Amino acid sequence: MTFPWQKWRLALSQRSGLRRLLSALLAALMLLAIWGAYLKLVDSRQPVDPVAQFLAAHWAQPIAPQGDPPPGFSAIEASLAPETCAACHVEQYADWNTSLHSQTMGPGIRWQLRVMNQAEANDCLRCHAPLAEQKALTALEHGWANAPKTPLPAYVSSDLHRRGNTCASCHVRKHQRFGPPTPSRNPKLHGGFSAQPAFSDSRFCMPCHQFPPGARSLEGKLVENTYEEWRNSPAASEGKSCQTCHMPGRRHLWRGIHDAETVRKGLNRKLEVNRLDNGRIKVLATITAPGVGHHFPTYVVPKVTVSLHLRDSTGIREIARHVIGRTVSVDMTREWSDTRIPPGGESVVSAEVAVPPGDNYVEMHMEIAPAEHYIRMFQSMLNRDLKMDAIAESLLREALRQAQATAYRLDDLSVAVPARLNEGQHAVAN
Repeated sequence: MTFPWQKWRLALSQRSGLRRLLSALLAALMLLAIWGAYLKLVDSRQPVDPVAQFLAAHWAQPIAPQGDPPPGFSAIEASLAPETCAACHVEQYADWNTSLHSQTMGPGIRWQLRVMNQAEANDCLRCHAPLAEQKALTALEHGWANAPKTPLPAYVSSDLHRRGNTCASCHVRKHQRFGPPTPSRNPKLHGGFSAQPAFSDSRFCMPCHQFPPGARSLEGKLVENTYEEWRNSPAASEGKSCQTCHMPGRRHLWRGIHDAETVRKGLNRKLEVNRLDNGRIKVLATITAPGVGHHFPTYVVPKVTVSLHLRDSTGIREIARHVIGRTVSVDMTREWSDTRIPPGGESVVSAEVAVPPGDNYVEMHMEIAPAEHYIRMFQSMLNRDLKMDAIAESLLREALRQAQATAYRLDDLSVAVPARLNEGQHAVAN
């Protein structure tokens, strides 16, 4: 049965468990103090930091509407649609189009918007669709009270709010273009291009990848703490910024744990098998993350499962299992474990096991679930009697399907079981 919007909101409000869940999720997404954290970077008692000054203005929330385009701007120059940028920035658009930044308004967040009010939604949209024009289109779609009463400018495409974190989200303010210094770029293009070193500074990524002090924490740790993890890592002391790894060659890929090759490059994996006596062996798997500039994995969503298996003439059986990640309840009110690998740390999985005679092998499997927390959350919501309308249920089911589809498995490591006492074998992948 389809509920009218007001009745569905009332029905939802009567389900205290659901409301607690949504409130906790919203609290994790809300970045009410982000702009204040940036303003604190500019301390009048300290030497002026031009990067911090620029960022305080560039990411001041809410981002102001673009306003009227300058006289003489063509329709393409005035447009905020990412496709119009592709007319000249072909490679950048192609990269962005495959990145997670282009997918920040997927079915999961769109489902949540159906049960939020406008104030709650705007806090989520700060990162998922930050432009004022995107927020306006979202308000129109959901019929919120503060939706615009007049038509939006012609330079706003009707689907801009569905396009996620677009080119303009980072590069356009009041129709002026901003970006990193580039010798070959004509500063007169677009009515005046502003070259800013901030685009190569890790602080540029901070608004969406770092909760401010006092935001939602579990066990005394901020739920989102990636920037601070990087700042205290060897990568930071070596002068490697977020962009060094996630935008190599200034490519707009932002690859991370969703990408198998990026994970392979970031990890060292070692599998050792030693014979203890004629009937038993000891297996030791060690995982380090020397190529990762923050905890592996960062945030509470991804999980990495390492499992050890003995393969013999009778088949294969699991002998040990360990999950690497920060596991929290679906309502984000409790932390159950935090087994992430910090910069310079390691994760060790071991087992002692009896082996039969013959040719035997030990294998290490590593399964990556980039969206594990979302899978649990979406499944939990589907299992509740919410009486969702058809659109909401369709979005939620599609969100679950997409989250499940992100899982993959790295190549296995395999080691033959030594035949003689005190003999060892090992395999390494890095």
